[in-house]
Amino acid sequence: MVGLFSIMGHEKCESYLIFSGEAALGDNFRTFLYFLGLAYCFLGLSAITARFFKSMENVVKHTRKVVEIDPVTQIEVVRHEKVWNYTIADISLLAFGTSFPQISLATIDAIRNVGNLYAGGLGPGTLVGSAAFDLFPIHAVCVVVPKAGELKKIADIGVWLVELFWSFWAYIWLYIILKVWTPDVVTLWEALLTVLQYGLLLTHAYAQDKRWPYISLPIERDERPEEWVPEESPYFIRESLDKIDFSETSPMSEEHGETVDIFSIHSVNPTDQKYERVRQIDDNVAQISDKAKEMMTEDVHLLKIWRQQFVDALTLESLETKKLKNSYLRMGRILWQSLLLPWRFLFAFVPPCHIAHGWISFICSLLFISGIAYIVTRITDLISCVTGINAYVIAFTALASGTSWPDLVASKIAAERQMTADSAIANITCSNSVNIYVGIGVPWLIDTLYNFIAYREPLRIQDAGGLSFSLLVFFSTSVGCISVLVLRRLIFGAELGGPRIWAWITCVYFMLLWIIFVVLSSLKVSGFI
Repeated sequence: MVGLFSIMGHEKCESYLIFSGEAALGDNFRTFLYFLGLAYCFLGLSAITARFFKSMENVVKHTRKVVEIDPVTQIEVVRHEKVWNYTIADISLLAFGTSFPQISLATIDAIRNVGNLYAGGLGPGTLVGSAAFDLFPIHAVCVVVPKAGELKKIADIGVWLVELFWSFWAYIWLYIILKVWTPDVVTLWEALLTVLQYGLLLTHAYAQDKRWPYISLPIERDERPEEWVPEESPYFIRESLDKIDFSETSPMSEEHGETVDIFSIHSVNPTDQKYERVRQIDDNVAQISDKAKEMMTEDVHLLKIWRQQFVDALTLESLETKKLKNSYLRMGRILWQSLLLPWRFLFAFVPPCHIAHGWISFICSLLFISGIAYIVTRITDLISCVTGINAYVIAFTALASGTSWPDLVASKIAAERQMTADSAIANITCSNSVNIYVGIGVPWLIDTLYNFIAYREPLRIQDAGGLSFSLLVFFSTSVGCISVLVLRRLIFGAELGGPRIWAWITCVYFMLLWIIFVVLSSLKVSGFI
């Protein structure tokens, strides 16, 4: 494809990323280097997302002390209640945070475009393409994440329907702006109304969660777990097991055929003829977690924790890698860690998530995401300049997939760690709403406000027809996606998991819908249809 665009004879690109000598390189080689840099930036986004998710967990778990007087006994009753409502946390912290790469990219594109009567093409194209990536590939991954036979369903269908309504309405609203209300232009009031609808989404979802009369759907919800995420993740327990000494256990007879500890030489009585029994993990998870918590409480010195972040970042061979018997796999793991080392070292500067209930780590993670998004914007401009490929095509494909990687990672983690499918699926639907109300609304508000003050002119949209066509394709394919989720709920009783063969069939179906969207949208924008 690169060769095709070169033959078509577009102008020589004189722009560069780092040094002016880049312009002297061949177009094909420059394109290869820029795509390589783009892929490496996406790896950075993936790495920072894990830290972002951990900090968000600490924010959501924050509680406050409430003292009440029992009306009968007149005794003070102290209880701890969650500061964050889980529905609001899903829509604001999770969806907004994982969509921050797209929002940052669109905002940066708008700021660079201030003073121009035409809106930039990267922002809207990326956000619509990201919506398709969120809805299809991320659903495809989440469906197969649960173990074989395990089912995870949405506990609060009412909240999900509200989120789904605002997600669909966001794209209907965008189409109305572009083709019905004021064709091919955006006014200041349209941009302002777009942003304000995010507040309506938050209010409506909270009202549904609290079952406010008149404005909430009369749908009962299933019992939800008390914690937003399980108290301890499997990874943390494995780390704890590596640090806790289990050799000191009660003696037992070998004749019963139970597991024995061959390292019982370290026991107090090494001459004892009886082996020491190894405690089974499944029976002692709570005990392990308690001891792990004690270890965390003892080591509360923040400087020590922060220093350990740098040690972990510079460690190429983890405990899991050392346990691998296959030398090729082990070497591959080390090479992969070496590739990620610059990003891991850079992100080690993010303060530990124990500070201020995770808020400082949360904000710093978003700042790093913004920085990477700026670099991605610059590289994408250069790819479009060097190859002559339409910026919208790059936005629908490479940019949308790369900037949506945090969404995929966050939904996958939620599908793995949470007992229900609420947050995994809510992150998808709410991210799509955030993409429009905030990701497109805020950049358009910046540009329309400047144009209104400086020129008394609205903001004009380049290739609004191509964007509108993509919205129609997205809407049509999304109906097919949601219909399958509803069928899975009716047949299997859950949206995620279930029989392995059907989970994979659903996964392939969702991926085909995404391919249809990308191909049709790219052909339309490129002028082939």
